[in-house]
Amino acid sequence: MQNEKSLQFIQVDGVDIAVRYRAGERTPGLVWLGGYRSDMLGTKAVALDTLAEQAGVSCLRHDYSGHGESGGAFPDGTISLWLKQSLAVYERFAVGDQVLIGSSMGCWIALRMVQELKKRGVAPAGIVLIAPAPDFTKTLIEAAMSDGQRVALEQSGVLEVPTEYGVQIYTGKLIEDGRNNLVLDGIIETGCPVHILQGMQDSVVPYHDTLELMEHLPVDDVTLTLVKDGDHRLSRPQDIALLEQTVQAMLVA
Repeated sequence: MQNEKSLQFIQVDGVDIAVRYRAGERTPGLVWLGGYRSDMLGTKAVALDTLAEQAGVSCLRHDYSGHGESGGAFPDGTISLWLKQSLAVYERFAVGDQVLIGSSMGCWIALRMVQELKKRGVAPAGIVLIAPAPDFTKTLIEAAMSDGQRVALEQSGVLEVPTEYGVQIYTGKLIEDGRNNLVLDGIIETGCPVHILQGMQDSVVPYHDTLELMEHLPVDDVTLTLVKDGDHRLSRPQDIALLEQTVQAMLVA
């Protein structure tokens, strides 16, 4: 893992966003987009940084506001806000072609980034999606809410959902904003190869949802790898090895 000297901050709308950037000698570089309530010092993110060092390519990681080492309050976070921060970090540090690598919610951010970068004439060299959760505020949260939870959310503005990884907290602001960022409402054209890694024992994002995601990617070269005994995090040594193998293939494609 890189030492603390690599930690730097950029301000986005007055909030300090923590960034770790490793420069590379060749392209494409790697851009990490973490999941909901995760940070850039997680197992997968650090493994990718090590891979980048070995391959001589850049690696760009950051924490969304309210996450990890970044400033800002977590309850203020929305997909639009975290997308804006991710684009700001990308524009500040990314040089040349890049492979976007998203985990869970980070896959949603990655797909939205592709849409926004496309407007600026920029396309990724490749995309790796790990346990993708695009549109999760609609497909996973709203769709599963009971009448009681809807009432509680309206009254308090906060929804608490127990999971095997602990209680997850979602705000009404997050859910409402999610409707403005949906990507599963039509065809998604990334303009690059896409490789999806999905655990079949994922209790957070059912692998059937990932099969549905593929239906929205009919134009691109898409590869899906199902890990029969894999969970949502896909952070076991064998999962990390699979991720490294997948990313290395993107680097030589």
